[in-house]
Amino acid sequence: MRITRTVGIAAIAAVTVTGWGAAVATAAPGDQYVGKYGTQLGPDEIGRSANVELLKNLPKSSVLAGATNSDIAFSGNKAYVGNYNGFTVYDVSTPSSPKELAVFSCPGSQNDVSISGNLLYLSTDSSRTDDTCASAPLAATEKEAWEGIKIFDVSNLAEIKHLKSIETNCGSHTNTLVPGGAKDYIYVSSYRPDATFPDCQPPHDAISIIEVPKAAPSDAKLIGVPNLFPDGGNPGGTNEDGNPYSATSGCHDITAFPSKKIAAGACMGDGIIMDISNPAAPKVIESVTDTKNFAFWHSATFNNDGTKVVFTDELGGGNAATCNSKVGPTRGANGIYDLSADNQLTFKSYFKIPRHQFDSENCVAHNGSLIPVNGRDVMVQSWYMGGTSFWDFTDSENPREIGYFERGPAGPAGGGGGTWSSYYYNGHVYSSDIGKGFDVLRINNANLKKAALVKTDQFNPQSQPVFNKSTQG
Repeated sequence: MRITRTVGIAAIAAVTVTGWGAAVATAAPGDQYVGKYGTQLGPDEIGRSANVELLKNLPKSSVLAGATNSDIAFSGNKAYVGNYNGFTVYDVSTPSSPKELAVFSCPGSQNDVSISGNLLYLSTDSSRTDDTCASAPLAATEKEAWEGIKIFDVSNLAEIKHLKSIETNCGSHTNTLVPGGAKDYIYVSSYRPDATFPDCQPPHDAISIIEVPKAAPSDAKLIGVPNLFPDGGNPGGTNEDGNPYSATSGCHDITAFPSKKIAAGACMGDGIIMDISNPAAPKVIESVTDTKNFAFWHSATFNNDGTKVVFTDELGGGNAATCNSKVGPTRGANGIYDLSADNQLTFKSYFKIPRHQFDSENCVAHNGSLIPVNGRDVMVQSWYMGGTSFWDFTDSENPREIGYFERGPAGPAGGGGGTWSSYYYNGHVYSSDIGKGFDVLRINNANLKKAALVKTDQFNPQSQPVFNKSTQG
């Protein structure tokens, strides 16, 4: 059964967001805002809280240097960083001194990545002449245009092998790995259909599901295109304040939480919870909308207990200045929801970085992950030119920033600057900066110290593991 709940205006009005406006610095905890931040920074000037260090930056190189960096996946001592022209593999066995191991050319945007053993799943979300890495752009109005998922064998980085491609409706903007023992299931998210696109027809209220036998990945196949919104989902419109909100016509991103056999979907106009006990046939069991403040449901993150979900709103599509007093503290923010034992969502509050950015800077909530801290809910998250934010939402109604790293303006809003993804992995934070490349950060906070004891062999942020509480700080 699908239940839709709307965040009420009364509930929104009751939310208090600390740290916004002229009193940002005094509202911050401790000495967090020692040094420059936000509109105090010059072009490309670094600002950081006293507890955050930049250990290393590696610029993009080779054929990827002029293209946009995107998402990150991790396996062992390697980080796989997507780029609109392919992907880069880094050795992060010594985090303060990462090394570039491989640069692989495969144009296709946005080249979202997931990793499973020696298999790498790559999203292609721009129409191409064929399914190879030698393809060229082709208009989506052409029937022969190709978009979808590519599967690679990355066991030998000196000879990365393209094993299989699977075409999916409307391409693959993002992909989510749902582990299934001997098989992987890939949930493919895509959106914005058009009647002129032969392979992306409206209404497109679906995701695509690919099944990959791990012992025979070349036998991977499309096994379903389930309609998640038989009622059409959020129809979109303009709210009472004159602000537009998106209609639902697909999903932007899905985060699986395999331990509870559920997933959270950010689907343009809807935030959803799905039952994935049968990963080949997910079912929507809860849905929420927020037409007051959310413009575009972008991504989702669970807390470690699976009792909360943070949904992000990508107001302006990542191309607009939204971290300023004009836009305010609730639009373009994260929405924090408590999740009950029977998977019902209850809105609690918003969180937005308390550092105003210039009107020249594209800034909005983007990709992040948990920091494994026992008894607390702490995230690290990218905000494009708003930088990397460390924030605590243990008290769902009173979230607060506890650290940050950012750079000053990199060009006009929408000019391709800022950090796309910031993720915590085995003691450090790795950030994929759209223009600057690969950043390695460390936060020095006594309350987070034991998080570094938590080690994982593989980490796809959109397939959340449950961290062992006995080793958390």
